[in-house]
Parts: sequence; C-alpha cells; structure tokens
Amino acid sequence: MSKLASEGADAPHLPRSAAIDAYGKGGFAFADMSHRGSLLCLPDAIWAWPVTKVAEIDEYSLSRVFAAANQIDTLIVGTGTEVWVAPRHLREAFRTVRVSLDIMQTGPAIRTYNIMMGERRRVAAALIAVP
Repeated sequence: MSKLASEGADAPHLPRSAAIDAYGKGGFAFADMSHRGSLLCLPDAIWAWPVTKVAEIDEYSLSRVFAAANQIDTLIVGTGTEVWVAPRHLREAFRTVRVSLDIMQTGPAIRTYNIMMGERRRVAAALIAVP
C-alpha cells in the first residue's frame, strides 16, 4: 500500500478546486470545510498532503502534480514558515513536464494561488500547514 493510500489520502477532500479562505493553527479552511494538515490543491480536487516540512518535498510527494501536469502551468509551493530552494533535479523534473515552480512561504503562497485561481489560470498549490 502506498504511503498516500495508507494515510487516507486515496480520495480527495473536495472533488474540485477552491480558494483557500483561511489558514493557521495547523490547517486550512476552504469551501465551507476545514482540514488539519497540509494540502495539495489541484485543478480537479483538493487532497490531504502528508508533508510537514520542506525536506519531505520530492517527486514522490508531488506525484499527483506530475500526474496532472497537462492541466497545470504553475505549481505554487507553500513552504510553511521556512525558506526553501527546490533541488535542481526537482526543478528539472518540472521543467520536463512544462510546469513552472513558484516557491514561497505558505501565507504568500495562498494569496498568490487565490489570485491566480480568480484569474482562471492553470494553477496548483502544494501547501505546508503552519502553526
């Protein structure tokens, strides 16, 4: 069983995209729902994301993004409260599937994601929850 399936992430929390209404205290609010933990927001669904720190961001933890790459132009990565530079191999993997990476702390990442969604851009977000 995959790590994602074993953590109950085999079904989306929401079967569509949605703006993030609030964040903090280890979770997020969106579409009249709340979620404790990190989120992966794709064009067709919002998923629990079992990442708690930037060291866990890799091709495996972002496999859903790679699978949906033909629907995404930009992936916004919210790094919690840390500053992070994606390793070269990860940047190259996204370049290969023609998805731009935009990396920032989670607060600015949510604001950017919401604006880009409002503009109907092809955007996804991988957001680490903040305390």
